[in-house]
Amino acid sequence: MASNVFPEDAAERKQYPLYRGLLRYFPDALAAVSHVSWVGNNQHHPDKPLHWDKSKSTDEPDALMRHVVEGETDLHARAQASWRALAWLQRGIEEKREAGEVSDPTSTTQ
Repeated sequence: MASNVFPEDAAERKQYPLYRGLLRYFPDALAAVSHVSWVGNNQHHPDKPLHWDKSKSTDEPDALMRHVVEGETDLHARAQASWRALAWLQRGIEEKREAGEVSDPTSTTQ
């Protein structure tokens, strides 16, 4: 994880409860999304360690919607949709950070 992910101020860092506000709420869902990462890595890079090859696919909104439609009855498709949603958000944060549009790299309220 990048060192600049959280605010420097200790009080502000408490506003990002990854364990209590994310992992404890969604342990099964996050495990399913992590499995999607593993499956995708093995599909696209079976000879390499787990990593996100951002050049492979850049159409997160369209892929997300395809998986949403498929996810009506398929839990794996829901996990894929969740992965795509996270990827879309991550790319957006990185784009805003690179453009200097966000001072707090994790803020979605600016």
